[in-house]
Amino acid sequence: MRLLLVEDDRELVELLAAVLRGEGHVVDVALDGQRGLHLALTRPYDVVVIDRGLPALDGLDLLSRLRSRSVRTQVMILTAMGTVRDRIDGLDAGADDYLTKPFDLGELTARLRALGRRAAELAAVLRIGDGRLELEQHRVVLPDGERVPLTEREFGLLRVLATHPETVHTRASLRRTVFHDAPSQSIVDTYVHYLRTKVGRSVVRTVQGVGYRLGAL
Repeated sequence: MRLLLVEDDRELVELLAAVLRGEGHVVDVALDGQRGLHLALTRPYDVVVIDRGLPALDGLDLLSRLRSRSVRTQVMILTAMGTVRDRIDGLDAGADDYLTKPFDLGELTARLRALGRRAAELAAVLRIGDGRLELEQHRVVLPDGERVPLTEREFGLLRVLATHPETVHTRASLRRTVFHDAPSQSIVDTYVHYLRTKVGRSVVRTVQGVGYRLGAL
């Protein structure tokens, strides 16, 4: 899985990152809520783990902003705030799981695996207007039923856009996420052109002066 840990306790987050990487997961870390929001909006994750008492941006506020922008990534709240009211508030804000500190490390990793399985089930298909992106097959299904296969990089670009449909992605962020080995941001424009040629110009919208966002089919 690809995981994001948003936690300001450096010792705890270093421990968790080491354990999870040891299990084979890819782990990114944010030490404040604002950085966590940026990463969660610009990079695809299977699960995001959020502490509630974060600097710069409170954990529940962070979660609410993600959900308001149609980010459906699985989210676990990991916090010392453990009253019934706290748990209700977290789940109502859009959390998929809620675990209180102190916690058992084995239970945490088991819960993350469960969220990862749920994410895999939900992510089998991403909607794009009246069409869809089939993730296992690396192809787009158009509204009329036609199936259009994508190359690895075409698929990677469209998946990022479809995972965060309300986000406007800069060329720089798309290059880092999808084309990290490319020498120039111009590769983003090239693959946007390829996608539009294959599946229709409306699939990717240009936001002048900013970048690109998901369109429709």
